[in-house]
Amino acid sequence: MNANVNTLNWFEISVSDTARAKKFYETVFDITMESSDMMGMTMTMFPSENGNGKVSGALVQGPMHKPSADGAKIYFNGNPDLGVALARVEAAGGKIMMPKTKIGDDIGYMAFFVDSEGNAVAMHSQG
Repeated sequence: MNANVNTLNWFEISVSDTARAKKFYETVFDITMESSDMMGMTMTMFPSENGNGKVSGALVQGPMHKPSADGAKIYFNGNPDLGVALARVEAAGGKIMMPKTKIGDDIGYMAFFVDSEGNAVAMHSQG
């Protein structure tokens, strides 16, 4: 790893109910996700363009995946204004833990929420 590559290249969010989690993330981010079974797990992919070098990930239900509010946190891209997606969180079955909060003029804003599965995740945006 060096300064010319992404620090992260993939993420997985553990879920216990794939259909519920898929509906939650599709609703909050206004996206469409596709699910498939592989290696004894159900994986529901976030939209991505293969081979472009950008980080992507999936919701995963399987024996090694247990939802948790503890541990590492991932930040979803909420640009241009995370307030739009954050406003959908509670109606989609989640809970806002920290509202849109200014980090600084140069850095932008952040917010934390718990998804429909009990995972604590975050969003960041410039506006």
